[in-house]
Amino acid sequence: MLFLGLSIVLSVLLLLNFRVFPRYDVNTFQAIVFNYPVCFLTGLLLLPAGQSFSIDFSQTWTWLAFGLGVGFILTFLLSGASTQRMGITATSLANNLSLVIPVCFSLFIFKAGGKTFDALNYLGLVMAVIAVGLSTYKKEAPVAKSDLPTTSTSRRLGANVLLPVAVFLFYGATNTMINYMNIHYIPSADRTIQVTLTMVLGAIVAGLLMLVIRLIQGKETFQSRNLIGAVTLGVPNFLSFYTLLLALSAFGSNGAFVYPLYNIGVIVLAALVAALFFREQLSTANKIGLALAILAIGLISWQELAALV
Repeated sequence: MLFLGLSIVLSVLLLLNFRVFPRYDVNTFQAIVFNYPVCFLTGLLLLPAGQSFSIDFSQTWTWLAFGLGVGFILTFLLSGASTQRMGITATSLANNLSLVIPVCFSLFIFKAGGKTFDALNYLGLVMAVIAVGLSTYKKEAPVAKSDLPTTSTSRRLGANVLLPVAVFLFYGATNTMINYMNIHYIPSADRTIQVTLTMVLGAIVAGLLMLVIRLIQGKETFQSRNLIGAVTLGVPNFLSFYTLLLALSAFGSNGAFVYPLYNIGVIVLAALVAALFFREQLSTANKIGLALAILAIGLISWQELAALV
């Protein structure tokens, strides 16, 4: 339970970084790009004794892991934008409820769900989707006719609302791809750290390429404080994933049990942090969405939770 708790705290710390970056004038894009080299160095330091990192481009999983790295940085950029524009609670809900997507793929496409779903499990999946919609709902304050937003402003507001939805879809897609790799290309646990570092390497290449292009175009100006943001982001980024792997190992790789508890923990802790430190106001619809999210994840894994009683 210690590793699981640490993973939950570290995951919320990632969202906390995104939330405070604007306050200290840290460029979120550059912090995300430079956070991946920090992740890579952190991973190298945590390599077990006698192991070294190597990469084999003749292996199919290497290219898949590289592709996942690109997906990771795109998802991270979306998560950063969503946290700053829509809040910690909405983004954490969209992130954690994305487990619906890999669960559905495991059940209906990969045929490797690990258990037989019943009516309550399916009800949980439906409720999870509804929870995403409710938790991201923002009611616009009434304005005078003279203050009505322009067409461009309305479009910008609509785009902001879509950010948590994009986070939901991208996180779901990357997690689904990880499941696919586990089924077909990563049969042994000792390859996990190698695959993780390869994914991070893919994110490094994609991120630096995007940064160079933006620097050439004159859209970015490098500032040293962004490196500090990269460290505060990169260390918990890697450790959150690493401690989650340790938690899975401690519970006999029972992902159907660990992931729901992890997701519930992140959702609840993120909501508490947002309310206490950032005074994020939740509407009635948002609160219903939060309650539905917890209930949905509980229904998806009620068999595993009942086994603990």
